[in-house]
Amino acid sequence: MKLSEKLTQLRRQSGMTQDELAAKLFVTRTAVSKWENDKGYPGIDSLKLLSQVYGVSIDDLISEEDVASAQSAKRRRTRIFYRCAVACLALAAAFALATALSSVPWLCIPSVAAALGYVAFGLLSKPALSGLTRADRVRHIVSRVAAVIIVLAVLVATLVQQLAA
Repeated sequence: MKLSEKLTQLRRQSGMTQDELAAKLFVTRTAVSKWENDKGYPGIDSLKLLSQVYGVSIDDLISEEDVASAQSAKRRRTRIFYRCAVACLALAAAFALATALSSVPWLCIPSVAAALGYVAFGLLSKPALSGLTRADRVRHIVSRVAAVIIVLAVLVATLVQQLAA
């Protein structure tokens, strides 16, 4: 049974409304609704309070299925952000190259925007870093920053060359 189903079942068995449960947990009714509709998960503090309110252990609330589902959702999100970051880096490089090969200086604007998108999506995919050692995290972050610096350096050099001509 999924966590959302367990929470709904336990609340109904205890004869509480979502509003009453929310008041006991110091959260909003909307939060309780999201948990029961499988659109979110309670934080650790809320899980502790839920286990106290219902008189069950946290282990009873969270089954392996729930943990696996949450981890799977996090991996999917990370993959999507990583793919977006790579796409942004490719666009940044393509526009930087187009700026260098043409005499159209405004082409650097989408390149800078794509480089910023690369950084933003790279930061959003940070859950992938959670399993890495500190040294691996540093290497990962440095490689992303280096890629952005290279793209921006090509853009600056191209703009300087075009303005001098």
